[in-house]
Amino acid sequence: MDYQSNRLGQIPPYLFAEINKKKAAMIGAGVDVIDLGIGDPDLPTPPHIVEKLVEEMQDPTNFKYPSFIGCLEYRQSIADFYLRQYGVDLDPETEVLALIGSKEGIAHLIPTLIDPGDTVLIPDPSYPVYRMATLLANGKYYDMPLLKENNFEPDFSLIPQEVITRSKLMFLNYPGNPTSATVDIEFFKKAVAFSKEQGIPIAHDSAYNMVTYSNYTAPSILQVEGAKKGSVEFGSLSKTYNMTGWRIGYVVGNKEIIKALSVLKSNTDTGQFTPIQKAAAFALNSDQSCVTAHNGIYEERMAVVLDGLSSIGIQVEPPKGSLFVWAPVPKGFTSTEFVTSVLEKTGVIVTPGNAFGPGGEGYFRISLSVPNERLFEAIHRIKESI
Repeated sequence: MDYQSNRLGQIPPYLFAEINKKKAAMIGAGVDVIDLGIGDPDLPTPPHIVEKLVEEMQDPTNFKYPSFIGCLEYRQSIADFYLRQYGVDLDPETEVLALIGSKEGIAHLIPTLIDPGDTVLIPDPSYPVYRMATLLANGKYYDMPLLKENNFEPDFSLIPQEVITRSKLMFLNYPGNPTSATVDIEFFKKAVAFSKEQGIPIAHDSAYNMVTYSNYTAPSILQVEGAKKGSVEFGSLSKTYNMTGWRIGYVVGNKEIIKALSVLKSNTDTGQFTPIQKAAAFALNSDQSCVTAHNGIYEERMAVVLDGLSSIGIQVEPPKGSLFVWAPVPKGFTSTEFVTSVLEKTGVIVTPGNAFGPGGEGYFRISLSVPNERLFEAIHRIKESI
């Protein structure tokens, strides 16, 4: 008997869960697997953050139910970070909300803002959760193509008016996953102007905001004048401080949207463990040299990958942000064909571009989440297999 709902039947298996199944099977068969598929940093959380977590766990008052909006110490640290990093003033009481990782908040935002049949504007290619959470909310999505010749930025003028009329939310994501594209503040000015003209709120996914290279500083959409009237921005400590498993993030910006999201969350979860929130607050407020050091390691890894890809005829412009290299597949392959061939012949896992939407066809994604020597080995294996 099939017990699942019709809406759940629309959802394909989560890509990375399927990759992990194949990975486990290959390891069980004795294959030396190199996983460049998922963006899960291998570097440890900085020791001073771990030590703060241990300290906070000695206080029994931290073991009670947490506030569903997040403890004030954490929310204040986010407001302080935005003022230091972007010059943006945030009210920690009304314009900041703690999340159990930004993925959770993104998935909950969609049913907060749309009704069944409403449309969400989604970059193509993009993080799969935007699409899947829309389907789970009985909504529809419209793919906004991200083309290399347009710096992987959506062209708002190409969205049909009938789509705009039924759209209730738009997602953006820079530095981008999977494209690793970056933008300047001028792009966000165009996006905010479009949002204001059409009455469509923006959710900017800024998970990789601090993972940047070559002296590039990623802007916040909230730096645009008037952006808080219709925009929110999601952030995460996962990539900045290598805290993926800690599950701690935030959303900031428009207070009406944040209040609505807090209503949904208060009825579906009870917030993140207070010691994790306090350790996260400490991470944001303490010495940031660890972020610079980690970015230096990722930049070295990126150079290894780019040089290796160039040696096999795959040219990629160096990204200025994110943990990924977005590369074209060799001629004669589809994305799935190339990735499958590489996996079966070499034991190297990379992600097919079409897993992130139809606009990803013709590309594959490499994660910079293993040390240099494993990257050298992976590229060598791929080169030998082509």
